[in-house]
Amino acid sequence: MGSKFDRRNQYFFGLGTIGRDMFYSMVSLFVMFYMTDVLNVSNATLAIMTGLLVVLRCLDACNDPIMGLVVDNTRSRFGKFKPWILVGAIVGAIFMVMMFVDWGLSGAAYAVVFGVCYLMWDVFYGLNDIAYWSMMPTLSTDQKQREKIGSFARICANIGMFAVVVGIQPLTGALGQTLNNDKLSWLLFAILIAALMIGFQLFTLLGVKEQKGVFKQEEHTSLKQMFGVLFHNDQLLWVAVSMSLFMIGYCTTTGFGIYFFKYAYKDAGMYSVFAAVLGVSQLAALSVFTWFRKRFTRRKLYTLATGLVLVGYVLFFFAPMNMLFIGLAGLLIFVGQAFIQMLMLMFLADTIEYGQWKLHKRNESITFSVQPFINKIGGAIATGVQGITLLLSGINDSVSPEAVTSQGILILKISMMILPLISIVVGYVVYMRKFTIDETRYAQILKDLQTRGDVGMGEGEAGTEAQPV
Repeated sequence: MGSKFDRRNQYFFGLGTIGRDMFYSMVSLFVMFYMTDVLNVSNATLAIMTGLLVVLRCLDACNDPIMGLVVDNTRSRFGKFKPWILVGAIVGAIFMVMMFVDWGLSGAAYAVVFGVCYLMWDVFYGLNDIAYWSMMPTLSTDQKQREKIGSFARICANIGMFAVVVGIQPLTGALGQTLNNDKLSWLLFAILIAALMIGFQLFTLLGVKEQKGVFKQEEHTSLKQMFGVLFHNDQLLWVAVSMSLFMIGYCTTTGFGIYFFKYAYKDAGMYSVFAAVLGVSQLAALSVFTWFRKRFTRRKLYTLATGLVLVGYVLFFFAPMNMLFIGLAGLLIFVGQAFIQMLMLMFLADTIEYGQWKLHKRNESITFSVQPFINKIGGAIATGVQGITLLLSGINDSVSPEAVTSQGILILKISMMILPLISIVVGYVVYMRKFTIDETRYAQILKDLQTRGDVGMGEGEAGTEAQPV
């Protein structure tokens, strides 16, 4: 039957992403708030920065498959993933800190300096992200074991994200009062997050042991072959479309969270409380994911999760400014989103074996380069929606939360809840109509690969357990 499943890999792989998601959340969720509410940039500067961030994220997203090609073609004594995980973490951390330095600039000058720092952060974080997540499918080809690895990694990722979301307001506020300098407090917080990023990545770098001899040694992939991996794998393309629509909705909602509580709820301090409740809810959902998977197929779980998200958004939009209703709505949304994020990760992992079966070549990193591509495109569109909303609603110009009109709050709520809901539901429809790799088909694909000698029996055969209903 081969070697037993290495639980050490499950834990050390997952622990590595605590710092990664702290690191990513610091920029994806709060860099816009830093500009509008700490640096207090003008409307003109905000418009420039919104356009710049959208363009930079889209350009860098297109670069991610090239980064995946670089990782797939790497041959070193440390493997092909770990060198780029390390380089991406260190260089990305340096440029992330530089984004939170007060350069004393404004307008176009600030945009140029920030743009260079942001682009370099994005490139090297993307390199780290591709190498990190494309390592996961090499740790097991069994769907159940992948789900265990993936669910623990997503739990750790959510711990990292919500640690920042919950802690950023109290910690930067306390530091700002102590130092009498809000800008310096944000810089010190950014330095702390950068250090934690590197520290937690050491768990993966030093603790994960990759399987040897399970996968056929592939020849170098050419640029032409890279495009074949991306465009001839039809299931990968449909996963990309569905994931992109989900991430547009997810990034848009989370990006507005701190603005909602400051300007609509009119109590910024409740943002941390709300985030803590949601964080615990998501962690609980991810903790029971494997229990649900023993009883239901992935398609049924996706349907259930989308239903929770739908009900949650409707309740959130119509809820009075009362934490009982808002908290319940948030719980429904983020429990559903936790399940969807986990399922998307597994869908993407399964397209690696599908691509190998169809194209006769295994490319983990090029395939997983789709994930940061999707995140960046989703983030770019969310940033555009966020910037336009802050300008149209009058939030960026307001001297206080009370100065924002009811019409401005309505604009904020539509952008935060209605637009994301539409995007997430459309993504679900795409998946249901176009994605065909269910549990039975994946087991047959893996069996065919083993018969061809493309995949060995490193940790036991997949598909031997009873299938869920």
